[in-house]
Amino acid sequence: MKIIQVPLLRDNYAYLLICDKSKEAAIIDPSEAEPVLKRADQEKIILTAILNTHHHRDHTGGNEGILAHHKLDVYGHKSDSARIFGLTRGVEEGDEIKIGDVTGKVLFVPGHTSGHVAYLFGSNVFCGDTLFTAGCGRLFEGTPEQMHGSLKKLLALPDDTKVYCGHEYTESNLRFAVTLEPKNHKLASRFERVQGLRARGASTVPATLEEEKQTNPFLRWDSKELQATLKSQDPDLRLDPVSVFAKVRQLKDSF
Repeated sequence: MKIIQVPLLRDNYAYLLICDKSKEAAIIDPSEAEPVLKRADQEKIILTAILNTHHHRDHTGGNEGILAHHKLDVYGHKSDSARIFGLTRGVEEGDEIKIGDVTGKVLFVPGHTSGHVAYLFGSNVFCGDTLFTAGCGRLFEGTPEQMHGSLKKLLALPDDTKVYCGHEYTESNLRFAVTLEPKNHKLASRFERVQGLRARGASTVPATLEEEKQTNPFLRWDSKELQATLKSQDPDLRLDPVSVFAKVRQLKDSF
């Protein structure tokens, strides 16, 4: 299996997921058509599917242009049949998807939107805007309880799982994270490394789930330092995981 990252718009990423044996490929979250089709031609692959994680235009905007050139299956959550252009395969938790000889599994991870899914292929998870590198998506259609549950589901994956998210937000996410855990040495080290990558125009995606557990404030609701920082700002804050997560999300929304 080969994964190719395709930068789109200002800070979006689409991905080509390619079966090494058959050269069949899926496009994950194309916000634009032309750059994806150009890269597919360069790779000499056979496009068979579009996998949309959610309905937002910066993840589905390329569907129409791609489908004008290729007859493909379009996957997305079954509740989004009216919101994802060209949807032919409505999926839900546990469904399997085959791209050539490669088999993936659907994870239902609502919170950012009500019909958000992630696609797990081996040790690679394509999680759209649910989990970002060092961050998570805003709660446009879901609740803190929903998003916390979705993040817990992703946290249950093995530590070596590679996180392929929908945007290049790592540097700004880490700039926020260090305000909550200034003594987290792994966080400080990651921030320095990411700043170097971005200064060179390099991608910071993917990251491992282990790295996210160590440095992503939206997954660190058990961190004593993070809890103390939040308590200093809101003495009445309850320290259960959902309340801590919700407070972190609230602070990031206005950061």
